[in-house]
Amino acid sequence: MNFQIKISEYAKNDLEIAFDFYEKQATNLGKIFFDYIISEIELLSFYGCLHQKTFGYHRMISKKFPFAIYYDCNKEQKYITIVAILDLRQNPKTIEKYLTKDRK
Repeated sequence: MNFQIKISEYAKNDLEIAFDFYEKQATNLGKIFFDYIISEIELLSFYGCLHQKTFGYHRMISKKFPFAIYYDCNKEQKYITIVAILDLRQNPKTIEKYLTKDRK
């Protein structure tokens, strides 16, 4: 199944914050992080809607970085909206609070 993917402004901001964090850790690590997360998002066009829901959204955990991609899926319209890209090393209550705001 091929899904169209939209990345919300909130998720773009999350990605930018994470990119900046990793760039401060090591040269080009931010770019490596960005490229890897984008490649994982692209996989959702083929494998979307399969991930378990957490805090009301499907959650795909990155295999390489401690981040999760939270997304909403519309199977009928074949559409995925990335609502957040969050560091999993924070308190789950913080993640839940962040995700319960209007993210679309």
